[in-house]
Amino acid sequence: MDIYTDGACSPNPGPGGWGAVLRYGRHEKELYGGEPDTTTNNRMELTAPIRALESLTRPAVVRIHTDSTYVKNGITQWLPKWKSNGWVTSTRQPVKNADLWQRLEAAAAVHEVQWLWVKGHAGHKDNERADQLAVRGAREAAGR
Repeated sequence: MDIYTDGACSPNPGPGGWGAVLRYGRHEKELYGGEPDTTTNNRMELTAPIRALESLTRPAVVRIHTDSTYVKNGITQWLPKWKSNGWVTSTRQPVKNADLWQRLEAAAAVHEVQWLWVKGHAGHKDNERADQLAVRGAREAAGR
């Protein structure tokens, strides 16, 4: 299964949205949502793969495509260090968005997940669709 995710926030911080395109063979599902309260782009980037993984009804082999290096590097490189340091950074500051990182880790643990970075706004059809869904979620959250 391939999942393409994106987050949007305009202004940042401000109301935000997230979107995901889930593909399994010929099957496709689109998910999106928004946060009307003040949020950030990074929180929406994290929410997209969380909600996509949580929507799966059974364990799966998943490739998550994100244009966020924050998400990809966080889940594949930084998270183990944060956990071992008690959720503080190397500069002894609390990890930003720790609640979402913990939720993402739990959602991913059920599946066999490969994290892939894709260049944003580069014409990749499914990444562009995830972006459109995220923008839609942000607009609806802002009442526009």
